[in-house]
Amino acid sequence: MDVRHVMPGRYHHGDLRAELVRASLDLIAEQGLQGFSVAQAARRAKVSPGAPYRHFADRESLLAAVARTITDQLTGRVRTAAESHTDPQAALAAAAGAYTGYLIERRAGLHIVFADGLQGPRHTELHERTRELIDQFLLLCLSVSTSPQLALELLEQLLTQAHGYGTCYLDGFFRRHGYSADLVVRKSTEAARMVIRGYRERAE
Repeated sequence: MDVRHVMPGRYHHGDLRAELVRASLDLIAEQGLQGFSVAQAARRAKVSPGAPYRHFADRESLLAAVARTITDQLTGRVRTAAESHTDPQAALAAAAGAYTGYLIERRAGLHIVFADGLQGPRHTELHERTRELIDQFLLLCLSVSTSPQLALELLEQLLTQAHGYGTCYLDGFFRRHGYSADLVVRKSTEAARMVIRGYRERAE
């Protein structure tokens, strides 16, 4: 690494690209997407404002790398939650709760993955990883649905609901009522169970 790009008094060891992604994730977790910028990520990583541009062409490129990390982490969380249950309905409900939990913890979810500017052909790797995440949810929905159409409707309902629970917590709505993050995750999971049961009854 060219040490001229490191802030005075500090020498950055390791992979600067990965460090900038980690710094950006931390900024988003602390301040939301509005707290994210290349300059702020550079300050958090303790490098000069110009250093990130050796790895990322612009803010959009860095945000795309952050979004790829989010999809990877979410995919892992969802898979772990689902695999802890043998019953398909319980597995799907747990996956929805895992999404809510991640959103609360990291302030990161599909709103960042689908942020403005990340949908073009520059970001095919992000699109592929996002598809893997959505497909994981869709396969769980198919396992409890009687038709692909119902599975797609259920997927839409559960993702919207899981994201909504997390957003309401982050926006302070649930906290005003004294709800802890763990309680909100449990409520999200239970709400998912009720929706799944409703879709099952609708199909019978």
